[in-house]
Amino acid sequence: MNLADCTLCPRRCHADRRNAGGFCGAGERAKVALVSLHPWEEPCLVGEKGAGTVFFSHCSLRCCYCQNYEISHEGNGVEVSDERLAGIFLEQQERGAAVLDLVTPTHYAPQILSALDMAKKGGLHLPVVWNSSGYETVETVDALRGYVDIFLPDLKYKDPETAGDYSAAPDYFHVASAAIRRMVGQVGPVVMDGAGGMRRGVLVRHLVLPGCRHESMELLDWLWQEFGDGIQISLMSQYTPMYKAAGHRNLGRRLTTFEYESVADHARSLGITHCYIQERRAASEEYVPKFDGTGVACCPEKKG
Repeated sequence: MNLADCTLCPRRCHADRRNAGGFCGAGERAKVALVSLHPWEEPCLVGEKGAGTVFFSHCSLRCCYCQNYEISHEGNGVEVSDERLAGIFLEQQERGAAVLDLVTPTHYAPQILSALDMAKKGGLHLPVVWNSSGYETVETVDALRGYVDIFLPDLKYKDPETAGDYSAAPDYFHVASAAIRRMVGQVGPVVMDGAGGMRRGVLVRHLVLPGCRHESMELLDWLWQEFGDGIQISLMSQYTPMYKAAGHRNLGRRLTTFEYESVADHARSLGITHCYIQERRAASEEYVPKFDGTGVACCPEKKG
């Protein structure tokens, strides 16, 4: 995990991030856009007060419809030291977060692992969630062993053409499928506590996109064949045309009820039982967080 020759994500751009950003845009220090107690994650992650989200800036994908484009594409956020990041993690625990939810963390893996070491020495005991696009190398997943309790990857595309057009990553399924296999092998089947909170395992998210329902069904087929009910699935209906979506086929409109329900019905027909089905009202810009830097520098770093 060498920032002088970065290969953390499947782009393997070999950037010297000590001096410039890589393909993802990230430099040497972690950049955080928002720290919050997030009530809109899956029920098994929110508890009574919410998931303790830490939203990281920049991303290795180029999703044309990204609802978080202000931070993923434009890079808005605040750079923090590893020490400050450890403090953020502990503050989320003090606020009563159910889990520590690291959102789009891959390109900051070295900084995050350093911060987790420090935070654990300070008493951090929350389950750590690695909330990513699924576009991960198996080497990075291996480096997370012993640090991550819950993997929360997207599984976005099956077709290379779709992945190339929408996210500039035609190798997406090849890469993400290998990463998810490694995640499941690392943390094992889903473990819940007595209150329905997830303590360990893999929760795969899939956002159903307009015009892509058959591709969604193919992804469900693959997940069922590979893992059965050993994982949790979250089937999301919240697609909202944002950012540059209108310039791509089908993406300038919302998902129809028929499209989403046909995919949900397919999940049921396969026999999948560990699957969250989302209400259609979740498709709204009001669910997009305001990335205003809240919680990032509430305890300023000491100088000198």
